[in-house]
Amino acid sequence: MSYVPRLKAEYKDRVVKALVDEYSYSNVMQVPKLQKIVVSKGVGAAIADKKLIDYAVEELTTITGQKAIATISKKDVASFKLRKGMPIGAKVTLRGDKMYEFLDRLITASLPRVRDFSGIKANGFDGRGNYNLGITEQIIYPEINIDQVKKINGMDITFVTSADTDKEAKSLLEQLGLPFKKN
Repeated sequence: MSYVPRLKAEYKDRVVKALVDEYSYSNVMQVPKLQKIVVSKGVGAAIADKKLIDYAVEELTTITGQKAIATISKKDVASFKLRKGMPIGAKVTLRGDKMYEFLDRLITASLPRVRDFSGIKANGFDGRGNYNLGITEQIIYPEINIDQVKKINGMDITFVTSADTDKEAKSLLEQLGLPFKKN
């Protein structure tokens, strides 16, 4: 028997049934699912110091367990002293088992470490069933050693789902365990 992440098994066993009951889908293939998670980090100060990109890539690789890549600028912006092709951030796209493992660690270990945490805001949906979450400090992840952090900065996490509406996507993410704020 091969290893199956806890959240993936929970999705197949419990979440699919709950969503079919809630939205009365005629077929289980209509149930929305999490397709990918994109973790990205902008490093604006990298224009002056190129080493910051290496640190950002290294941190994202440590946090997600998958090699991060540097993102480059698409056009020149004179006011920011930015040239086309300069590295300005880092990102990782997670799919499959690594995606479920990252989500499990985010929900159970990282989000509870946020100061004064009372849930995540429910206004990060884009109208097409995707959700964006901003993290202000990378030190909430247990994988990051605070003593080795050069600069505290945040990151964006995008949850891409196959849901058609934001309501369905929110139900899916709530069933998977994301702690949304109660109004």
